[in-house]
Amino acid sequence: MTPIGLDALDSAAKRRDLRKMKLIATGFLVGATVVFLAAQFWLSRGGPGWVGYIRAAAEAGMVGALADWFAVTALFRRPLGLPIPHTAIIPTKKDMIGDSLGDFIGTNFLSEAVVRDKLRRTELARRIGSWLSEPANAERVTAELATAARGAVTVLRDEDVQDVLEQVVVRQLMSQQWGPPIGRVLAGVLADGAHHRLVDLVCDRAFDWVRGNHDLVMRVVADHAPTWSPKFVDALIADKVFSEVLAFSWAVKVDPEHPMRKAVDKFLVEFAEDLQTDATTIERAEQVKNQIVEHPDVQKFIGKAWTTVKTMILDAAADPSSALRRRVADGLVAVGRRLDTDAEFRAKMDGWVEDAAGYVVRHYRDEITTLITDTVSRWDAEETSRKVELQVGRDLQFIRINGTVVGSIAGVLIYAVSQLLF
Repeated sequence: MTPIGLDALDSAAKRRDLRKMKLIATGFLVGATVVFLAAQFWLSRGGPGWVGYIRAAAEAGMVGALADWFAVTALFRRPLGLPIPHTAIIPTKKDMIGDSLGDFIGTNFLSEAVVRDKLRRTELARRIGSWLSEPANAERVTAELATAARGAVTVLRDEDVQDVLEQVVVRQLMSQQWGPPIGRVLAGVLADGAHHRLVDLVCDRAFDWVRGNHDLVMRVVADHAPTWSPKFVDALIADKVFSEVLAFSWAVKVDPEHPMRKAVDKFLVEFAEDLQTDATTIERAEQVKNQIVEHPDVQKFIGKAWTTVKTMILDAAADPSSALRRRVADGLVAVGRRLDTDAEFRAKMDGWVEDAAGYVVRHYRDEITTLITDTVSRWDAEETSRKVELQVGRDLQFIRINGTVVGSIAGVLIYAVSQLLF
């Protein structure tokens, strides 16, 4: 069954209850009227004196019932359709009631002090922490986040996201100089000595290359030898050159303090400094940057970046066992346990929530209360009256019943006192 069907059934039940209570309250009035007429008739025919008490009770009950009927009816419509002042209060004062309701809620419920105090006593961070620390609850939140992520990614137009990437990210990269930040990073790496492993790798590869290219060295020497030089002399020279180059590359490889290594360190330090301070080096770095960014392969990568990221997000969100969802779930459990055990972190979280709620109340309280007043002002006056009566009218009928009962009691007491005094 749809929610609309449930609402209709609920409204029908309330209308039946309202009609039933109106009949009961009217029945009290009719009963009091019948008793009054019977008592009056009896007294007019010489009835006993105690019948006067019954007549007084019934008469006062009639007055009380009529007065309360008038009061209750005047809230929603004009009694008997008569243009009596200060009746049909809800239809005629609908907008004023909406404004007063908005002001009341804004003053008493949307006060920053009230909101902060309520949040503080709620201990929201502790409750969230206890709930999130359960793996099943963390999995549930992760599933909801995955659904939201899939929805957001699906709604986004690929063309719009691509435009953002090209206009914002690429433009930001192009507007910043690469030389100084690269120079600072390189200087930090050199200061820590982290580059030595890279130098070791280069030296190892250089030695292996020389050792495995004896024929190439021989051919190079032969190609550059004079035409009149005998072949055996070229071979001897080539062997000597190869031996010297191989010995040199071996020495550089095994000796951490080799002058060649020192020269490389010095070159890198100077290069890092030039990247930060030398205008020529910075300009050349900019040229290299432009060449990289404008390269067709890089442009192709940028063009497909969002598609790749989108596919990764959708695949990870759809797979409950994906590494991304597992990390999110584990992270939520860790946060929940920390909130549950770390009082300082919990207090900080509560402070963030209170500050956020305080900001919303300070800056948007009028907009929230305006939502109430604007909604009430758009309601039809008669329809509003019917809706309010449907919600509270049943309980208001007890006022009519109580008026009949209380009026009868008061009538008896007044009649008894008058009989005693006079």
